[in-house]
Amino acid sequence: MIRNLLLVDDQRDILRLLHSTLDTLKNKDIQVFEAQSGEEALLESSRRNIDMLVSDYKLPGMTGVELMHKVRARHAEVKVIFITGMTERKMRDEMLNSGAFAIFDKPIPIADFLDSVERGLGLVQTIFPPEIAASGAGDEPQQARLSDLLANFRQDFNADAVFLLNERGLINARTGSLHDPSMEVSLISTLMAIHSTSLKVAKHNHQESIESYHVFNGGDHDLLFLPVTPLYALLVAGKGLADEDQILDSVRGLISLRAQVVKALASMGVTGELKFKSQPAAAPPAPTVPRKNTDRLAKAIPAPEMEALLKDAADEKAKKTSADDFWDEAAQDLGRKSLNPEVISLEEAKKMGLIPGGDK
Repeated sequence: MIRNLLLVDDQRDILRLLHSTLDTLKNKDIQVFEAQSGEEALLESSRRNIDMLVSDYKLPGMTGVELMHKVRARHAEVKVIFITGMTERKMRDEMLNSGAFAIFDKPIPIADFLDSVERGLGLVQTIFPPEIAASGAGDEPQQARLSDLLANFRQDFNADAVFLLNERGLINARTGSLHDPSMEVSLISTLMAIHSTSLKVAKHNHQESIESYHVFNGGDHDLLFLPVTPLYALLVAGKGLADEDQILDSVRGLISLRAQVVKALASMGVTGELKFKSQPAAAPPAPTVPRKNTDRLAKAIPAPEMEALLKDAADEKAKKTSADDFWDEAAQDLGRKSLNPEVISLEEAKKMGLIPGGDK
């Protein structure tokens, strides 16, 4: 099934970038069209069905939101992705409340953009494919149990979303959604980097288990991030979860959820062990191999070239004086000379015939 995607931006370089980025999907079912103004975009939308509109917020003559409403008058099911260089929270909320599928600030995060395009068009995800159960259909009841655990926690704490993530940044189970899913890929990737760092800190701190949690207060959500095992972590997003009078209850509840998730993973055959693996014992030293033909080597006659080198080295060594002899001789020489260049020594005066007994 062919899906038509319309790119709208008044900057030709942005259009080229987005078009070449979409080409990396190598999906023949996506046809990409371009427009450099709202009016040109409306003309394109009158010629063909539009499945997805990717538009800059600020266009000549109209805003991206106004363009979206006009396109939706013809194509009610069109998915819309906004791109903007404006960071005002009020403007971002306007775009989200208008029904935008995703919003990206410039410079555009390519991985998140492609992920949103795939999800918005209902394509099989090629950039971040969904997690596939390792043991086949037999895991479905346990997978449902994991989702139930997350859903119950979300309901008890009035959270917006709860995710179980693995070390590759894929979502194994989830309930709810983020306020703005545009940056979901980058957010999860960054959090899993924190997870990896937490494991290293625990190891350097000689901890017997992973006991850490991370709290991010404010923004679109309060975020609580908790390692479950070396391979899994929990993410909870919601309003007020990190407020002063709520944070302790939120963390206690999340730690309790972690224990239940560990049991659920164990029932699926996934280890829930938190302790670090002990280092393997050092290998025993290799046995000493006795040397062969030692007597024969000791009795061997050196080659003539080697004898000559050894003899030269001995003669050179004999020529050299010790350090003490060198400094004694230097001191005597210096003592015979005056520091005043106009004064000559007695020996020099004799040689010059200035005093009796000297050379004439």
